[in-house]
Amino acid sequence: MKRIIVVTLISYSSAMVYSQDMTKFRLYNPGDNAEKQIEAAVEKAKDSGKHVMLQIGGNWCVWCARFNDFVTNDKSLDSLLNANYVVYHLNYSKENKNLDILKKYSFPQRFGFPVFLVLNEKGQLLHTQTSWYLEAGKGYDKEKVTAFFNDWGKKALDPAQYND
Repeated sequence: MKRIIVVTLISYSSAMVYSQDMTKFRLYNPGDNAEKQIEAAVEKAKDSGKHVMLQIGGNWCVWCARFNDFVTNDKSLDSLLNANYVVYHLNYSKENKNLDILKKYSFPQRFGFPVFLVLNEKGQLLHTQTSWYLEAGKGYDKEKVTAFFNDWGKKALDPAQYND
């Protein structure tokens, strides 16, 4: 009997880890003037010596919710993200697909959602990262996400890091 209870509890816990309450997920704002928000993020990044990270997705996107939970609930990832990037969550939904912005950045929606864009302090696209390469099972891989944050941070692209 104990074995059945333990198996049931483990199964229930696993289901809870991988499920998302999408009714409460509201990271993206379809009503944003995204162009102005990105301009503000670029200006803030320039002033703070960071890059901009655009996380593109929508409040409908379970993988967007999983990524947000994964990063914000891990203090080291959350700190690494905030130390290196000004983050803006660019909406893609039936209410507002922001197609002009996506066209400007070479159609990143082709990779699915979420998709991440790294911009420099001038707002120029440095890198497009598909979420798929950061995933592990029904979640994300800490080592892969850490490498992504480190590899595209401003410090990693500073030529002074690569003196002979």
